[in-house]
Amino acid sequence: MSRPPCCRCVRHEPPCSYFKPRGIPLSVLDEIILGFDEVEALRLADLEGMYQEEAAEKMKVSRPTFARIVEAARRKVAEALVKGKALKLEGGNIMMTVARKFRCSDCSHAWEVRHGTGRPAVCPKCRSCNIHRAEEDRGWARGGGPGRRGRGMCGRGRGAGRFADATSANDTEKSTGGVQ
Repeated sequence: MSRPPCCRCVRHEPPCSYFKPRGIPLSVLDEIILGFDEVEALRLADLEGMYQEEAAEKMKVSRPTFARIVEAARRKVAEALVKGKALKLEGGNIMMTVARKFRCSDCSHAWEVRHGTGRPAVCPKCRSCNIHRAEEDRGWARGGGPGRRGRGMCGRGRGAGRFADATSANDTEKSTGGVQ
């Protein structure tokens, strides 16, 4: 029996859920399902131009796993373009990361910063540069928050099932299950 796939960290939610050829009703088109993890892999590798090693670190997977994800995504997009099929963006075994929490060591002020905005230089309250990631937000791969189990099961435990929906206690990440 094979090991269940580990959770993939996704930082960007696609702005829409379908792409289709113009002028053809969606009801008559065949559709290909592209998971959010595959869209993220395409974004990191092709749009951002990252090397696979760096992109794999961002998604919290190994480099060979990232290579398989991006290869499958490119094949699906190519098939949709060449054969005139619709692309449906949904699901996957992912952990959607929305914001990062920081805490000032001098005044104990805590705040959130959206992903993609860079690390704050100073505390917004006391202007100190002695800031760190909040304890509960120090990385899900290292057992980061309450109820987290590290890599592999999106913090859901063994009996939850592969595609079960779960939301973290601090509402900064959400796990989305769906059909791959």
